[in-house]
Amino acid sequence: MGVMTVVRPPTLTIEPGDVLVRPGPYTLEDLDALPENGCRHELLNGVLLIMGAPATRHQLIVGSLYALLRAARTDDLQVVLSPFDVRIGVDTCLQPDLVVTRRSDPAEDALYIAPLLAVEVHSPSTRAFDLGPKMEILAAAGCPSYWTIDPREPTLTVWSLHEGRYVETVRVAAQETWTATEPFAVAITPVELLDL
Repeated sequence: MGVMTVVRPPTLTIEPGDVLVRPGPYTLEDLDALPENGCRHELLNGVLLIMGAPATRHQLIVGSLYALLRAARTDDLQVVLSPFDVRIGVDTCLQPDLVVTRRSDPAEDALYIAPLLAVEVHSPSTRAFDLGPKMEILAAAGCPSYWTIDPREPTLTVWSLHEGRYVETVRVAAQETWTATEPFAVAITPVELLDL
């Protein structure tokens, strides 16, 4: 009887907050074939991003904003935390930190249309993607509202879709309170997202 040899794929190690970029082109089929490795994966027009775990401050802000949005949402809407796929076309799969969708929109495994709101909390390694290709993809898909949060201060920037592109409509400083009207009414004070 022969000896069985088990071949394991090489372990991929990415430090928290880091992003590894693979130019591709990759498709959703390629993405689905990747082994589980504990990292987040996104496809931006065929470019594969492999991301390490986010920092504690990032997660505190995401968790607090989720709780705030979930408490304020209307019954026909839902707030979904990442990792959750927003799949657009054959070569794009985004995982915004938070999305707001109609309850009737998501399939069991992903969202196949633009969300009503997408939120990204920047990290040093993702900021350029959040304000570049991800923003462009969500605008082209028709996502009406995109919020970005800089966790260092923290500040909230609200982007609204206008003629197929995002326009900055509000910048909320750490101590300021702003009340959103879309996709539902909710008051947000950025610095409080670290305290909830």
